[in-house]
Amino acid sequence: MSALTLAVLLSLVSAVAYAGGAILQERVAVSTPQHAYAPLRRPAWWCAVALNGLGALLHVVALAYGPLSLVQPLGALTIVFALPMAALFVHRKAGATAWRGAIMAAVGLAGLLSLTGAASEQSLEGTERLMVALVTAGTVLALMTLAHAVHRHPVVRSILLAGGAGVAFGIASVFTKSVAVEWTEDGTFAQFSSFLVIAALATSGMLLSQASYRGAGLAAPLATVTVVNPVVAAAVGLTLFGESFRYGTTGTVLALACGVVAAGGLILLTTERISGSRKAVAESVVAALPSQPTPTSPRAVTDGEPLVRRVEAPAREAGPRGRKGKAGPYDEWYSPRDERIKS
Repeated sequence: MSALTLAVLLSLVSAVAYAGGAILQERVAVSTPQHAYAPLRRPAWWCAVALNGLGALLHVVALAYGPLSLVQPLGALTIVFALPMAALFVHRKAGATAWRGAIMAAVGLAGLLSLTGAASEQSLEGTERLMVALVTAGTVLALMTLAHAVHRHPVVRSILLAGGAGVAFGIASVFTKSVAVEWTEDGTFAQFSSFLVIAALATSGMLLSQASYRGAGLAAPLATVTVVNPVVAAAVGLTLFGESFRYGTTGTVLALACGVVAAGGLILLTTERISGSRKAVAESVVAALPSQPTPTSPRAVTDGEPLVRRVEAPAREAGPRGRKGKAGPYDEWYSPRDERIKS
């Protein structure tokens, strides 16, 4: 087996592991809404943590055997794998809009990552690391604050939390790359602060992603994390590591187009979830209303009495205009207080 084939297989298994972890996180969020961030007593949540860790490990190993331009785009298949896996294992089928949004997000992200230039050997310096860490912390806190402010809108809240998780995971990847570049046998202690930052960011990303699945389903939060994570890492690479898009101006335009496609997919997933939530709320409200009999149905019954009675009317004498009324039955609304209706 060639190194390239091994890298592809590892990337696919990594995407499946990430998808499985996301499905478990979503199910835990549904079953334990009182524990938004860390349901530590749920074994399923720890299985999700293990699957996410396995996915990250396989992704790193795949990068050792294959080029970044191949391995990174394959990671976008997590969104596509998650939908059929959810339908198969937890019987949660996705609609046509969710499928279109997931495919658009995956294709756009894969195109964007494939156009990003090869990783350079540049790493973050001490001042840059501090600046990136502070900006990341401020961004994540701001997204959490906004999510708390819009808690009455579960889908918007979940997207904001998923965005914070994606930012945390993306910057953790940046610090991991920086540590890998500068790693030496005598440099373990020198990189200790970076290890602490990586651990804090990875933990924050895991907790925020868990909270994002509460009330928003699977597809929208997962797609947000999957897209934001590599986009943030690529943005740092372009600005601080001296990376660039392939094919010059043409590649930059194509990358922007891919970004628009990925954003369109996220919008589709978000609006599909919002419309689904509104429909569910409307159905619950209708179900809570007391059943009302239809006024046109002669068989409608209230308190054991029919609403419509058949009444025999005698012929009326000629009125002022000389017209006589016809005898025969007619329908009349029944009221217990109406003395004109005789049983």
